[in-house]
Amino acid sequence: MKINSKILIIAGSDSSGGAGIQADIKSVTSLGSYAMTAITAITAQNTKGVKSIMPIPIKEISNQIEFTSKDIKPDSVKIGMLHSKQVINSILKSIKKLNLKKIILDPVMVAKSGTKLIDDKAILVLKKKLIKKVDLITPNIPEAEILTAMKIKSILDMKDAAKIILNLGAKNVLIKGGHLGSKTLKDIFVNKKEIVVFNNKKIRTKNTHGTGCTLSSAIATYYGCGKTLKKSCELGIRYVNNAIKTRPNFGKGNGPVNHLNSFIIEKKFR
Repeated sequence: MKINSKILIIAGSDSSGGAGIQADIKSVTSLGSYAMTAITAITAQNTKGVKSIMPIPIKEISNQIEFTSKDIKPDSVKIGMLHSKQVINSILKSIKKLNLKKIILDPVMVAKSGTKLIDDKAILVLKKKLIKKVDLITPNIPEAEILTAMKIKSILDMKDAAKIILNLGAKNVLIKGGHLGSKTLKDIFVNKKEIVVFNNKKIRTKNTHGTGCTLSSAIATYYGCGKTLKKSCELGIRYVNNAIKTRPNFGKGNGPVNHLNSFIIEKKFR
């Protein structure tokens, strides 16, 4: 199979394999592209929660990004877990130094279990500096509430929140509506020119660990392959919905999704 694009993933590691860098690699690979990584933190976690977080030294994060990208130039970049302002500032320097393009930011703030994954100073730097440097930011509703300091209880609130995030300097915003208590899943894509609502049937399951990581990586993959940002969001959402639909039911808590749902495996290999 021909490799379609090269994606650099800057994110934390999830030892249980359902989220973080592991979910990112699986998503990029299953969609036919080549995954490279810069790990920002190592977490010990499972489907029930996060036990510990060990940050990677700032210099080593920069080394991973720069040494890799100077040799293999990424077609797009996905940014996930950024736990401190120092990490964000160092990543911004590396992005500028390498002139990296097509950047997707998943503002990972809270794990499914409720564990906080970023400090308040880092959130401020993300809002003031990083948002302006990326092509798309993909918050879920709790993350959008943190970014906008408003409560989101409806699709109208989602649109208002997206406009606030645009005013912070974002070029494009995709707010994920999974936390709304509606039968239809509504994700909204917003920029200065348009508002697009993606409607899908909500799948009732607790096995949604890593869906945010998976979606942002899928979008980065499609975007790196040359699709428009809006089309990349549409295709990424479809991929994640299929991943949830065919979930493997692993673990005793919030289980992972099926990242291999894009593969049609011949019977003799099953």
